[in-house]
Amino acid sequence: MLAGESLRRIAGRLRRAPSTVSSEVRRNGGRQRYRAWRGEAGATRRARRPRPAKLSRSPRLRREVERLLAQRWSPQQIAQRLKLDHPDDQEMRVSHETIYQSLFVQSRGALRTELSASLRSGRARRRPQRPHPAGVGEISHMVLLSERPAEVADRAVPGHWEGDLLIGRGGHSAIGTLVERQTRLVLLVALPAGCSAELVRDALAARIMTLPEQLRRTLTWDRGKEMAEHVRFTVETGVQV
Repeated sequence: MLAGESLRRIAGRLRRAPSTVSSEVRRNGGRQRYRAWRGEAGATRRARRPRPAKLSRSPRLRREVERLLAQRWSPQQIAQRLKLDHPDDQEMRVSHETIYQSLFVQSRGALRTELSASLRSGRARRRPQRPHPAGVGEISHMVLLSERPAEVADRAVPGHWEGDLLIGRGGHSAIGTLVERQTRLVLLVALPAGCSAELVRDALAARIMTLPEQLRRTLTWDRGKEMAEHVRFTVETGVQV
């Protein structure tokens, strides 16, 4: 920047979209005032202040969703019922994906935990995070969090996803969750036949490829063995894991 290079040239050298560099510079004082340390400090500050989930912001909506969940209504039924009961009240609208997210997705919980047992499919549980002994169950060619593009942590550009796996009762079925880091959009990927690496790869790839190209940038997942096919997933979709 201080050398007087154009934003497009800087973007080319960093292998980033010119719009990403432009947004970064504009957000941090413009070309004349931009400093890398200021941009990094701002990104860290914004990452620490995620927007609260809608069910956390609206006690009235949360109470109604909890009441219907306790009566064993499905999240899909609740979302449709709220539209019928409150046609002109946007505060009382919530998608079924948001309800699932508030029940199960880590750090976004807004509903009482015990309500997950009221879902018709029974209690879903998060896959336990058990460390493997050294050299056992490790995934080859893993990319560390520290090696992710800077724009992932910044949340300035959509298309960067966080993924996880929810295991159904008995471990015979599962649901993959994909949460877009900027918009908090949630996608659910059904895995009725199990969660082997091949099944997870195929199901996630099929879902990701339905998205516009600009929303297919990176996917962050933990070290679960269900992502052992992450290299082939990246080759098939262009999404770095």
